[in-house]
Amino acid sequence: MSAETGAIRDVLVVVLNYRVADLALDCVARLEPQIANQPGCSVVIVDNDSGDGSAERLAEAIEAKAWSSWARLVRSPRNGGFAFGNNVAIRPALAGPGPAPRYLWILNPDTTPRPGAGAALHDFLETHPEVGIAGSRLEDPDGTQHHSRYRFPTVWSELDACLGFGPVSRLLARWHIAPPLVDETHPIDWVAGASMMVRREVFEEVGLLDESFFMYFEEVDLCRRARRAGWPCWYVRESRVAHLAAQSSGVDARDRVRPRQPDYWFESRRRYWLKNHGALYAAAVDLAAIVGVALARLRTRLGGRRDPHPEHYLGDLIRHSVFRRGTAVRRIEEGAGLDSTRRPGDPGARAEVLQRAPGVAEEAPGTTRPMEE
Repeated sequence: MSAETGAIRDVLVVVLNYRVADLALDCVARLEPQIANQPGCSVVIVDNDSGDGSAERLAEAIEAKAWSSWARLVRSPRNGGFAFGNNVAIRPALAGPGPAPRYLWILNPDTTPRPGAGAALHDFLETHPEVGIAGSRLEDPDGTQHHSRYRFPTVWSELDACLGFGPVSRLLARWHIAPPLVDETHPIDWVAGASMMVRREVFEEVGLLDESFFMYFEEVDLCRRARRAGWPCWYVRESRVAHLAAQSSGVDARDRVRPRQPDYWFESRRRYWLKNHGALYAAAVDLAAIVGVALARLRTRLGGRRDPHPEHYLGDLIRHSVFRRGTAVRRIEEGAGLDSTRRPGDPGARAEVLQRAPGVAEEAPGTTRPMEE
């Protein structure tokens, strides 16, 4: 098997749709030569309660294009966000009566996987059994690489990102979340959830995606938990995936004029810091961010330049900070997934997932624990 031939096996691809049915169908069509007729491979399209006719269009297309032997539609009972929607497919795949897939490929609907993209991730994990998560090289449709590999955030990276002042940025370069672009396969703290392949054992050991994150920060949290459990993450340059970015959410950090960040982004941010670092660290992060944004705003106004932050960012930061919202976070058992006290592969652990599964409709074929930095 090789990336050139696109041959893979025992992979479940999860494509989560929310009101972008055309993009989702184009993504699945690009997967057909990589997935169809491959042993143990299939695609699950989860419609995240779009409410715009997307589910019906997806079901009709699967039938009309004769994809039903390797692709199926699952309707989520509600739009619970990115983690919830992906778990709708991942949970029964791991807990069902049949053989569980060895790898789970989370793929955004606004992506175009290049030929061999899935095989590159699959082959890397096959030949590196110590690696738990592999992420793709994301690029614009014209092939221009953009950021998809990151360092874990810290109080220093938050200060740097919010302040945006050259001398300080150079001083804090080792903490930049997005390191300089390189085109080589290498280990990294976390990869973008737009295209990431996760070894089954990772979910069995650390749990599924944390559904308390509506959108954003859930893949950082997963990679954190995987790292703690001894499963490193790698960026695999041979897996090339074009990404349109933010087609469902409308939040794109590369926009020249950045719209206001939605409340769920701030709530996910707050949960991430509290869950993974504790209350004192989260307070330090919020203070660094507030001071950084305030100083950046003052500097841009004095210089007559445009504020690089999203609209109302300073006020929203304060409103969603631990100083205003407190330090309580709703706990979900390490990602609403498997019982971490069970051994990986234990049938009891897989049954535990089913017990927590929400009701979904499938189309017929045809306290907070601080973490180290």
